[in-house]
Amino acid sequence: MRREEMLSRIQEQDMIWDLIIIGGGATGLGTAIEAASRGYKILLMEQGDFGQGTSSRSTKLIHGGVRYLQQGNVSLVLESLKERGLLLKNAPHLVHNVPFVVPVYDWWESPFYGIGLKLYDVLAGKHGFGKSKILSKEKTLELLPTVETDGLRGGVIYHDGQFDDARLAVNLAQTAVRQGGTLINYMKVTDFTKKEDIIRSVIARDLENKKEYELKGKAIINATGVFTDSIRRLDDPGVKAMINASQGAHIVLDKSFLPGDTAVMVPHTDDGRVIFAIPWYNRVIVGTTETPAKKIELEPRPQAEEIDFLLSQIARYLTKDPAVEDIRSAFAGLRPLVSFGPNENTAAISRDHTLHISSSGLITITGGKWT
Repeated sequence: MRREEMLSRIQEQDMIWDLIIIGGGATGLGTAIEAASRGYKILLMEQGDFGQGTSSRSTKLIHGGVRYLQQGNVSLVLESLKERGLLLKNAPHLVHNVPFVVPVYDWWESPFYGIGLKLYDVLAGKHGFGKSKILSKEKTLELLPTVETDGLRGGVIYHDGQFDDARLAVNLAQTAVRQGGTLINYMKVTDFTKKEDIIRSVIARDLENKKEYELKGKAIINATGVFTDSIRRLDDPGVKAMINASQGAHIVLDKSFLPGDTAVMVPHTDDGRVIFAIPWYNRVIVGTTETPAKKIELEPRPQAEEIDFLLSQIARYLTKDPAVEDIRSAFAGLRPLVSFGPNENTAAISRDHTLHISSSGLITITGGKWT
């Protein structure tokens, strides 16, 4: 998969692509594989690295979404659990089972979370990663030796998937190329050309050699995630925004804060959000929060208040309280949530994919998540 070879394929002036896909994240790459494997002549362009945006800034979980079950979105959970099982089958080198424990400190939490997670098992069906169980205090401490013991009654264990999101994105790109697709990164789409009000081609600028290309396509797909509206405005400057972006923040701590291979899930923080503490490459990732994004950018950074929130919340569940100086690194990702109400609570917005086709033929796919 050489960029020079990919560039050579777009030199032919009269080439008309079956599909031109804008965006090299999970959605765009998945679209490329689906189309290329069916024999379509496809071109995908990404303005940065493949998966550079949201798709490499997740909590590293391939999960059905326990909180979506809590919200009553059973259809999304069913779909995600099925996709989780398929990802384990198709990419076993990158996806694996990880046990999660919900520490229990009140008498009602064991039956409450136990019943909910049993339902999670039932919905997973044959795609399940393992059975959930109610744990004694002793077993909980065995799995989580650094969990806060004051008031600890036990825990509930369940199983979900973990993966390397950046590597999976790169593998998807490689697969699409092996299927005959043409994928080029550092190629930024700057405009469209139209004939009789229908998009016929895209104008793209190579950010490496500064050369500009006009590329013709029978269909144009906008799969740019949080940048969805900027591409839609190239088509129609007056279009109503559909993205209400949410920022998820993560901090990376030393392994000593959570030794072993078991993760922690905190299902209900002070403001109702969920956070995870997850073993990751001999470190621990703590995240994520749901914060309305102040602006859309390619390299978002965690806000100070997000980091403070994560530190304060996870400290309640660990005997060793992490401080700012314990943070090894931090990263943030912007989620392309679809909403036509700018004041809507981002935590409550659905993660379902949304398809939209403009009058000029621009096909937009956005929303959703890795599963």
